[in-house]
Amino acid sequence: MRGLGRTRAVGLRGVTGFLVDVEAHVSQGLPSFVISGLGDSAVAQSPGRIRAAASALELPVSQRRITVNLSPAGVRKVGPGFDLAILVAVASAMGAIPQRVVADVLHLGELGLDGSVRAVSGVLPAVHAAARGGVRHMVVPVANAAEARLVSGMRVHPVADVTELVRRYASLAGGRPVQEVPVPPPAAVPASAPDKDLAEVLGQAEAKLALEIAAAGGHHLLMAGPPGAGKTMLAERLPGLLPALDEQQAMEVTAIHSVLGVLGDDVRLLRRPPFVAPHHGASPAAVIGGGSGRIRPGAVTQAHAGVLFLDEAPEFDKNVLQSLRTPLERGTVTVARATETVTFPARFQLVLAANPCPCGNGWGRGLDCSCTPLLRRNYFGKMSGPLLDRVDLQVHVQPPGLTLAGLAPGESTAAVAARVAGARVAQQERWSVLRRPDVKLNSRVAGSVLRQAPWRPPRGDTASLDRALELGAITLRGYDRALRVAWTMADLQGQTRPTREQVDLALSFRRHAGVAA
Repeated sequence: MRGLGRTRAVGLRGVTGFLVDVEAHVSQGLPSFVISGLGDSAVAQSPGRIRAAASALELPVSQRRITVNLSPAGVRKVGPGFDLAILVAVASAMGAIPQRVVADVLHLGELGLDGSVRAVSGVLPAVHAAARGGVRHMVVPVANAAEARLVSGMRVHPVADVTELVRRYASLAGGRPVQEVPVPPPAAVPASAPDKDLAEVLGQAEAKLALEIAAAGGHHLLMAGPPGAGKTMLAERLPGLLPALDEQQAMEVTAIHSVLGVLGDDVRLLRRPPFVAPHHGASPAAVIGGGSGRIRPGAVTQAHAGVLFLDEAPEFDKNVLQSLRTPLERGTVTVARATETVTFPARFQLVLAANPCPCGNGWGRGLDCSCTPLLRRNYFGKMSGPLLDRVDLQVHVQPPGLTLAGLAPGESTAAVAARVAGARVAQQERWSVLRRPDVKLNSRVAGSVLRQAPWRPPRGDTASLDRALELGAITLRGYDRALRVAWTMADLQGQTRPTREQVDLALSFRRHAGVAA
């Protein structure tokens, strides 16, 4: 017996899929099962699962010489999601499935030893890749069907086990109607907790203003102050000020969650900006991405289109903090290894919170600080100048006082979010003349644009900023970021361009961290 079977599968590089042609050659000879095509350990273990699952089809796989190739052979294949496609190609080569009905169908799923088809992660970017490649029919596990159907233009066929799949292909080849497996409805979604309201934070007028500016313009923020001053409370309320994700952002964020396998039972596009707060003991691989074997997204990618909050930022490893500089500038992060390089999206808003020193009593508490000047300098100095230079807003969060007890609640999240939404609309309309779809916020506009007509404010309005640049108090990057913040303040107040007061205030927000250090 000699035969050749073909079908299609899909692999993942980071959060992007690519089509894979699966070829199986079956012949007489010394029994063996070889898979070529640069697969990882999960792919190398597929023959054992396939032999067991094939027994349910009464296919004599264990008695044949089988060679499987996953093409393109030079691109690494990871995960057990190739099991189903390999089994279908082998069954086609052995005559159990007509070749003409499976050649252009994409199969994705892990096999159980009893022939069941189990869910895999990364289905959403896999279906996207299939749709871009012209595939119109895709077989997926029942548990992944709802996620696969988030992509329009793809005919999704859920399957529960291989016996049922072969029976359906036999019906299709014979011209008989095929009974699709019903997909269970999504699980009931529990009522989500309401957004943490900004009105719950008493006082802190300057920090609240900085938070509003950060939300409106997409600016990065540093809050420095003693323990208990409210830094974490403020940071947790930033996502509530941000608008819902648009269609493209929602698809990207949902795809990232799909690759990580954390979508949960309620499968739908994620519309809320993510809020990611890794522990200060997190490794560089956990924050930036990487890991042994398969390269996985890190916290910076999980926070894509949302907020990355580093509480107790000086406690993080210095290498972790320094590695943030590239994604802050480029909006992507690249993990390079000897055999492959993977690029992940990482366009996030960075929020840093820091105490003045290890003991936290460095200023504003009226308590004795037990830290030496050198210890305090080294502690805050972990956040190097190049990193802080990329943070647009740097503000002191003062410790709460007894007078807060009589304060009325401040503005609600809804009220501030309405102003933020209006400011973002103004920015999008203004920068549409640049014809850059990725430039919709002030924080994304190139400094060279803001320093030239017609966008440059009059010289008299930027006098303090010009003087600070000449004296070396700020860098040219800091100059541009101060201009971006000033434009955001103008947008929040409904003005057509920044005033001198707004430029001066933007400059003052860049000088706080130096005082804290």
